[in-house]
Amino acid sequence: MRIGVKTVLRPMLNPRWPVGVQRRLIDAAGLVSVTAADTTRTAVTLGGRPAERYVSDSGEADGAVLYLHGGGYVVGSPSTHRPICSHLAASSQSEVFSLDYRLAPEFPYPAALDDVVSAYQELLDNGIPASKIVLSGDSAGGGLVLSAMLRIREAGIELPAGAAVISPWVDLSLAQTHECDNDPMLQVSWLRQNAERYLSTSAITPDLDPLAADLKGFPPLLIHVGSDEILLRDAERLAEHARQCGVAVEFTVLTGLWHVVHLHAGLVPEATTAVNDMGRFIHAVRATGTSS
Repeated sequence: MRIGVKTVLRPMLNPRWPVGVQRRLIDAAGLVSVTAADTTRTAVTLGGRPAERYVSDSGEADGAVLYLHGGGYVVGSPSTHRPICSHLAASSQSEVFSLDYRLAPEFPYPAALDDVVSAYQELLDNGIPASKIVLSGDSAGGGLVLSAMLRIREAGIELPAGAAVISPWVDLSLAQTHECDNDPMLQVSWLRQNAERYLSTSAITPDLDPLAADLKGFPPLLIHVGSDEILLRDAERLAEHARQCGVAVEFTVLTGLWHVVHLHAGLVPEATTAVNDMGRFIHAVRATGTSS
């Protein structure tokens, strides 16, 4: 699988390709995936945006997960992240809502963030208490999770029960991001181009910089990251900063694995195990307010 990621996905995520081409290639690659067999997927609308809803066929859901896909803020969609979301619905006994938020460069910051906050508010308006909601996402979607919680808190809205992020991209300045010879998927040049597209004419505002924000009062946070990826340092810095702010953090480095290996749940045993671990965390924070 690692060879496949390096030879197929890495060439797609390249700044030389126009955004439209990248999107078509990534969407096509997403067709080669395994969704959990014991879940049902339906198309819904959430916060004024299209979304996909997943539920386990084995029992009643005990809350909701709002999932934000990765893709550098410019590519990706709910369809590319069906393996993660379907397996997460099964392992966490949740309704998982995978949001099709607006993408740059057509819709730069704050469009995606606005969409996420609107979707979260609709879950609350639909009668799901914040104590039963967990925000989750990978890569750029992981960064959006942190930005959304900062915005939610600023607006005086109750924060969710927890957050579970995979390989979160939380430093758009890329100040401490360096090429990793072992990363089979990402390139710094691609991230840099996407940061410029997402920010457009905006400066890095407080809700875009969770590493500098006061995270005091945030709910429990789970962070997964591969040892062989260029966003390892982002994840390490987030875990350290969140702990300094008093946040309960579960931080796991997946040894020998790459960026968002969770996309291969159902194909790679370690990926399935990682998604199941997220499900355990989600179930725990909804039940007790802690991850233990």
